[in-house]
Amino acid sequence: MLKFSMTTIRTALVGAAALVMSGCSLMPDSFALEDDELAIKQLAPIEEKFRPEILWRRSVGDGVEDHFSRLSPAVAYDKVYAASRHGVVKAFEQSTGKQLWSVNLADSDNGWFSGILSDGDSAKIAGGLTVVYGTVYLGTENGNVVALDAETGEVQWQTFVKGEVLARPAVESGIVVVNTGAGTLFALSAEDGSELWTAEAEVPPLSLRGVSAPLVANGGVIYGAPTGKLSVLILENGQAAWEQPIGKPSGATELERLVDIDSEPLILGGTIYVISYDGTLAAVELRSGRVVWNREYASYRRLALDGNTLFVSDNNGVLYALDRRNGVELWSKTNLKQRELTSVVPVGDYAVAGDKYGYLHWFAQNNGDIVARLAVGGNDQDEGIYVAPVVEGNILYAQTRDGQLVAVKTP
Repeated sequence: MLKFSMTTIRTALVGAAALVMSGCSLMPDSFALEDDELAIKQLAPIEEKFRPEILWRRSVGDGVEDHFSRLSPAVAYDKVYAASRHGVVKAFEQSTGKQLWSVNLADSDNGWFSGILSDGDSAKIAGGLTVVYGTVYLGTENGNVVALDAETGEVQWQTFVKGEVLARPAVESGIVVVNTGAGTLFALSAEDGSELWTAEAEVPPLSLRGVSAPLVANGGVIYGAPTGKLSVLILENGQAAWEQPIGKPSGATELERLVDIDSEPLILGGTIYVISYDGTLAAVELRSGRVVWNREYASYRRLALDGNTLFVSDNNGVLYALDRRNGVELWSKTNLKQRELTSVVPVGDYAVAGDKYGYLHWFAQNNGDIVARLAVGGNDQDEGIYVAPVVEGNILYAQTRDGQLVAVKTP
């Protein structure tokens, strides 16, 4: 048996203490990061005006997990439609949450996907759902565009396009328009998925992961490009009507020169509202492409509009309200910075946004005060809300990263 003197033991203890102390000094950043994260997670008390109510909660597969995604639910025909990245698509009764049908597009026995995806492979649904004309349209990172019967979930058609479909399709006048990460827009027949026309846009060497969802209005396809340009194409044939630079590249590196327009444009009357990642928010005349006004705000999230108020959730999680007519700032709120706020959705007199920790926050539209909040996730980032809720009347439908679909009522 080994024996140690008290002097040896004391020396060893002092050495160990020194190592512990030096270890702390060698890892200050990790502790600082933990402290910063705790500070961000800590929510300041609010004066509650009301208490939102969870009406029902349902599971939609494994959700999107930690992948980048804009996969959001859709409401139509008294149903709520939702999907997981893996390939599960479900329809629920809007009032009760009762499941009406479920299909798994990653199932090797499911129609066209047989022989392409083995059982258990992910379908990689990422582009969001569009429900119109009795059909659910969706896109995947694999370049698949799929149409499902909205009543039964049966696959009506499917087609392949070159490029990842990272934004929800736009559907109008029998034409389905999808934007891809390769910079190409595809117009497909809503009847059978056949290709009608394509339009290519320049893609810089470095761009953000997402793409702008196309918007169809007044016979035109409106979309933002990774080059920072807002473009309008004629829906019938894909011919260019006009394009307008919104973001302007500057800086020495490709990272500094990112100017992507990644959010879906917003239109009211004859004005398009659009925002770029580099920091330009603009109101643009639909007919001519003329810039009516612009302001310095940076975001890759969708703008929201209620009456004359335009809401911006910026890259840092700061929420702004502006007068849509002139771009004058009405108020800003910084108390949820770094919580990765989603876009907001107007609900009555409030604007509601989710965050990466699974909370929904209700802001008073007139001054931005937080008047209510509700935890629908588990206060953990893998259960967070990653995309803006969908609203129908006074009911919100929010989806979490782990695949929970929650219906919430605003009193």
